[in-house]
Amino acid sequence: MLLPRYAGEEAVPDMMDLLRQDREVWDLFTRKEEYEESDRDRFDRFPYYQSRHRDVFAPRASQVLVENGFSCEYPESQPFAICLSHDVDTVYQPLHVRGFEIVKALRARRLLHAGNIIGQLSPRKCREQTFEEITGLEESYGARSTFYFLALEKGAREYAYPIEDLEREMSALRDRGWEIGLHGGCEAYRDFDTLVKEKRYLERVLNRKVTGYRSHYLRFRVPETWELLERAGFLYDTTLGYPDCIGFRNGMCHPFRPFNLNREREMAILEIPLVVMDRTLLLHMRLNPERAWNRMKRLLEAVERYHGVITVLWHNEFMNGDPLRFYRKILEYGHEKGAWMTGGHEIAAWWRRGRMRPPAGP
Repeated sequence: MLLPRYAGEEAVPDMMDLLRQDREVWDLFTRKEEYEESDRDRFDRFPYYQSRHRDVFAPRASQVLVENGFSCEYPESQPFAICLSHDVDTVYQPLHVRGFEIVKALRARRLLHAGNIIGQLSPRKCREQTFEEITGLEESYGARSTFYFLALEKGAREYAYPIEDLEREMSALRDRGWEIGLHGGCEAYRDFDTLVKEKRYLERVLNRKVTGYRSHYLRFRVPETWELLERAGFLYDTTLGYPDCIGFRNGMCHPFRPFNLNREREMAILEIPLVVMDRTLLLHMRLNPERAWNRMKRLLEAVERYHGVITVLWHNEFMNGDPLRFYRKILEYGHEKGAWMTGGHEIAAWWRRGRMRPPAGP
């Protein structure tokens, strides 16, 4: 639904009106191709290789808005924002899995990496010190982040840990200013009852309302998942990113309210699009460290150019060895550039108050 204009008002461009003027940009922004029947991967995801829009390193929709006078501000006039996040898929890893990783590291003569794994074999270290180390690292750069936890009952598909066992850790994170969000299980992205059940479960353990969401395995259906999240009362989602390539899936490097093509209306849910996931960048794209950083820096520079937001997903189990050093490099870059580095809730709350301001009327 387009925002109304009243008699006597100066005509200023509406965001949706402006994006509609370029059919290719509008189709990219709305993800029109995902409304069509297409092959999806084994996790029911729309992959980058299926898309007709190939240049995911260019935030084309945001570029159109900024070049036509739309603007945004951040606290203390910071030039852009880095939305930091962690999906907590696992807390305790079986010893045989860690043993296999140690053997693999030793065969590759990565002795330091093997030593790091050995040092993490204690379940208490994995459970407690990992969160403390992550928050301590972020705090040293003036940053905060969001942790998305699974809230699955025992026996559920992809069940990994009892959420009640982490009540103390989650409360400590929350009390220090880090956000706790829901990492929706394998069916939540398409089943309203499951979504609400998981949301209430986490809220009951936390004794606090949960407003942020990201789907496990980045499972997502456009626009159905947005509709479910809207009905369930979430403030924002941050799932919309490709599983097989980093970049701007719908051409936006700013939070936005999705436009539902089926119902011809702007939705209430806010999307903070996911741009970089650790596994995608460091594993699936098969880049060496230098090329991975070049891709990362290219995205950071694009977001800075358009005063946008770049969402980074770094799993808690990637906080060791080379992946940890890469994450630290992101924090160093943001700190040096004066970026606002925080979690999803703070960005969503700020955005809903200010949003992208249209250009002044003539």
